Amino acid sequence: MPDITFIIINFNTKDLLRNCLNSIYDTVKGVAFEIIVIDNDSHDQSREMLEKEFLQVILIKNSRNMGFAAANNQALRIMSGRYAVLLNTDSVLVDGAILNLMDFMDYRLDTAMACGQLLNADGSKQNSIAKFPDLLNLIISTPLLEYFFPRYYPSKRYKHEKPVEIDSGIGACLIVRKRAIDEVGLLDERYFFFFEETDWALQMKKAGWKIYFVPTAFIYHLQGQSVGHSISSRILFYRSRYKYFNKWKGPLYNTVVRTIIFSRLAVNWLFNLLTLAVMLGSNKKTTDRLHVYSQLMAWHLKGCPE
Repeated sequence: MPDITFIIINFNTKDLLRNCLNSIYDTVKGVAFEIIVIDNDSHDQSREMLEKEFLQVILIKNSRNMGFAAANNQALRIMSGRYAVLLNTDSVLVDGAILNLMDFMDYRLDTAMACGQLLNADGSKQNSIAKFPDLLNLIISTPLLEYFFPRYYPSKRYKHEKPVEIDSGIGACLIVRKRAIDEVGLLDERYFFFFEETDWALQMKKAGWKIYFVPTAFIYHLQGQSVGHSISSRILFYRSRYKYFNKWKGPLYNTVVRTIIFSRLAVNWLFNLLTLAVMLGSNKKTTDRLHVYSQLMAWHLKGCPE
């Protein structure tokens, strides 16, 4: 039986997927593992590439884009490993990363989930740790909270020598204990993309499990390339955020959150409009930002439809 089941969701990221899979085979040694790839109806020949180059991979072919939570759950239901590793296609494992994570999980039996240190392509650190969202970190800049309250807001700005207990990890690479999954349940499929792992971590915390950041496990993450930066992805983010607050804090709290976010969008829209006026409409980046804020505000004014 495998120790680890790697679970990778793919949607039109053939080349990223190939690099991700190669990094597994190149860096994970001495450990029995299986790989399940769930393809969400790609049209870039991802499936053909898998069937030609990675015959040992278990491939689940969806006839439509199921989203992140539902697609992961397809694999979680059939996994054989003691641990699941949820891995984005835009992630590349560094030698020893998975072994460090697995060794830590074997040592800390009270831990349901752990993440490593995500890296940019140039080797600089990315944020790998996420606090549970609330009004405080919505109103006050997260970097300020990290600076003044490092104990409660651990981040990449500090050098962590040892594993640190956290609220949640960024979902580019997460190792999750099968026993905790069996106890808490699968990912909430009300989320199409974004906030699934945050919601899952909160469920596990409430069930008495711990979540950790392991600083000795390094993973390159080509941030955003698996989902993109389009207006649709931004709307997905806001929609999932509101579902999270509505679920865990209630409708009134969620209304307050939406009001604050809309106000911030309006301020940013006005600032960029004034900047554009000063520049006589000659700055493309400012024009693009203004267009994005306009679309997000319009979506909010429509009641944040599905």
